[in-house]
Amino acid sequence: MASKTITIGVGIPMIIVGALMAWLWAPFQNGMQNTVEFVGSLIGILGVVFFISGLFYTKEPVMH
Repeated sequence: MASKTITIGVGIPMIIVGALMAWLWAPFQNGMQNTVEFVGSLIGILGVVFFISGLFYTKEPVMH
């Protein structure tokens, strides 16, 4: 059972914010463009990690 709180509440907003930072905000930063792109990409990648972990999260352990 997936966790909608982690997937929708954390993962997707982090992906969106990271993409907006890397694509829209970074070109306007002259001296720190590489740093802003890096941080935006890092936030986006962490958002993907949270999104995927939210899909596999269960409150009850799965016993085989």
